[in-house]
Amino acid sequence: MTVVAKLGDISRFSSARQIMAHLGLVPSEHSSGNRQKRGGITKTGNGHARRMLIESSWCYRSPARKTAQIQRRAEKTSENVQAIAWKAQKRLCKRYWYLINKGKRPVEACTAVVCQLSGFMWAIVCEVMGKNCVCSTA
Repeated sequence: MTVVAKLGDISRFSSARQIMAHLGLVPSEHSSGNRQKRGGITKTGNGHARRMLIESSWCYRSPARKTAQIQRRAEKTSENVQAIAWKAQKRLCKRYWYLINKGKRPVEACTAVVCQLSGFMWAIVCEVMGKNCVCSTA
């Protein structure tokens, strides 16, 4: 609810990358001539929404599973939304552990997961709103 309250109408973003940039989840860049150097996330945009998403990304340390309570909630949504949500759950758990096994710190892995999570959120909004969106995370 916090993310929806802070961002407003998510369908106003024309791509998943736009919502990621709005949340400040894209890497900063220092370029000069042919040299390009990417840094940490830009941290522009709504800090509270970004913080809430990062806190929620810590849940992806646990294996992807559907509890009975989550399944009951999911039954109130369409099959397509459920499919996107389950795909996100599996992919983000896998992504977190892939990054950890590659030597990334847990904080960095969670930040990378949040970027993809925001893309999945955008895809669900596009599905619900009936827009023909091309999601960069799918």
